[in-house]
Amino acid sequence: MPPTLSAPGSGRSFDVTAGANIADDLRAAGLVGEGDVVLVPLAGGVSCDVWKVETPDGPIVVKRPLAQLRVDAEWHAPVERGQSEVRWLRRARAVNTSIVPEVLAELPGYGFAMRFLPGAPVWKDELIAGRVDAAFAGAVGSSLAAVHSATANNAVDRDAFATDAMFRALRIDPFLLYVAQKDAEVASALYALADDLASRKLALVHGDVSPKNTLVGADGPVFLDAECAVYGDPAFDLAFCSTHLLLKALWLGDARLTEAATALVAAYRAGVDWEDADEMFHRAGKLTAALLLARVEGKSPAPYLTDLEQRRIVRDQARARLLAPQPVDTLVARWKRTFA
Repeated sequence: MPPTLSAPGSGRSFDVTAGANIADDLRAAGLVGEGDVVLVPLAGGVSCDVWKVETPDGPIVVKRPLAQLRVDAEWHAPVERGQSEVRWLRRARAVNTSIVPEVLAELPGYGFAMRFLPGAPVWKDELIAGRVDAAFAGAVGSSLAAVHSATANNAVDRDAFATDAMFRALRIDPFLLYVAQKDAEVASALYALADDLASRKLALVHGDVSPKNTLVGADGPVFLDAECAVYGDPAFDLAFCSTHLLLKALWLGDARLTEAATALVAAYRAGVDWEDADEMFHRAGKLTAALLLARVEGKSPAPYLTDLEQRRIVRDQARARLLAPQPVDTLVARWKRTFA
């Protein structure tokens, strides 16, 4: 009897043939034996299928990027981004082995397998449960700055992550240009931001640093989901994570999340050694405003922000900060006033 495949309890439909192919790929990589392979779907984002698989050497995670993202709008992205994620994980691991999981194998079709980290909760789940640790947010900022510092002005990294087309498809188009086409008052600011973001090449950018893509590991933060990795403007990573914390502060009515964002940006600033920190924080402030607006008007709106008054607050504050920019630390410090 041939080996069987099961995918229990997902709430999603998966291509069984593709799943069987993944099982074969895992065997070819020497990660599983010839017996049954059980792929247990994990809760994930909009951009990929993610499974947990038990192996003789312990559990692993298998990821496979999707060509059409799971959003209401039409949103296609190159599946080659799976290869970019692997490269980012390996490069970040060279900076600090504790901040990323170990990649075990690259698989056909731009999927890959990495070590599963038991007992490491998702930061987003911790925040929603009310366990807000400003010191951990500071560690996120420090770890992120360390990767940016280690890769800043590095020709090897720049050549290895010339993934501008993917970053445009996953970040610039859906978050900046899509909104610019809908909102005439801030369109010129968004177009200028998009042009600057596309042209600025300073350090290796993760592109999706957020609480849902960060584990609370035993030794500090562990970053996941670097599909958007590009050699570009590190201000984007700081802005992207700050945006998530500010939105959750408003959504949950919890000022401690604003304090966590304050700790994040302060710790990050202490690690900025590749450019003038004031200039960088000014760019990050404009990007944070743009990303806040994108989470209510872009292709990927924050799914939890359903209250119309909260959405109005985000929209009004974001548009105001696009028209009258503030450094990201000032924007964060004043955010609490929007819901206090």
